[in-house]
Amino acid sequence: MQAAATLKLSIQQEAFVVDIPRIFNITESAHRIHNPFTPEKFAALGRALRLEPGTRVLDLGSGSGEMLCTWARDFKIFGTGIDMSQLFSGQAKLRAEELGVADRVEFIHGDAAGYVADEKVDVAACVGATWIGGGVAGTIELLEKSLRTGGVILIGEPYWLQLPPTEDVAKGCQVGSISDYLTLPELLASFGEMDYEVVEMVLADREGWDRYEAAKWLTMRRWLEANPDDELAKDVRAKLTSEPERYARYTREYMGWGVFALMAR
Repeated sequence: MQAAATLKLSIQQEAFVVDIPRIFNITESAHRIHNPFTPEKFAALGRALRLEPGTRVLDLGSGSGEMLCTWARDFKIFGTGIDMSQLFSGQAKLRAEELGVADRVEFIHGDAAGYVADEKVDVAACVGATWIGGGVAGTIELLEKSLRTGGVILIGEPYWLQLPPTEDVAKGCQVGSISDYLTLPELLASFGEMDYEVVEMVLADREGWDRYEAAKWLTMRRWLEANPDDELAKDVRAKLTSEPERYARYTREYMGWGVFALMAR
């Protein structure tokens, strides 16, 4: 989710490689969840959606597979996840085996942009990777192609807790411009403008943001200790030096994040 514009540009520049930029694989290599949700929030989302055994879920940008794997364990869903990161896709498969749900979930290493399921699903999700569709509207349009009539779309997306006072503050949040995101009321209204009703939402809290962001710092430190001569060591060191203050000053104060359940009108 963070630095989505940079990620999108890097993928375009390296289209011949089916993977995300290496810096993300490094900083989030120890993450099970690659967004500000916690395991408790994903469990709350599953309960909020009233998932029934046998529900079919598609997750575009599935990361390390925690949502699908835990839902398969707790709610007996079937799921398919697609993610560009070779590392995260491999971790997802291991997680499915660890939780005993490898017969219920499938993880595909590949480009989720343009992916359409062979069979219509009950829930079509993109939880924090709407760059794959060029933004929220394009991602909803993509998910619609895999969704059965009456199904639910899940969109995970940042929003402004409070509008940054300047463009420099927005950039401190690793956002290109204030206009890149909406406030929560504006985001909810925008779904209506696309002829979708918001039927549920679960929002991240500061603890979730801390777990997502702060966990990267120890990962970077351990990686630097193990890889002092790597070509990315200088960049990782600079990131480790600047990230704690940047996060506390900007992202933690200005940015929210949530998953929104939508149904067509």
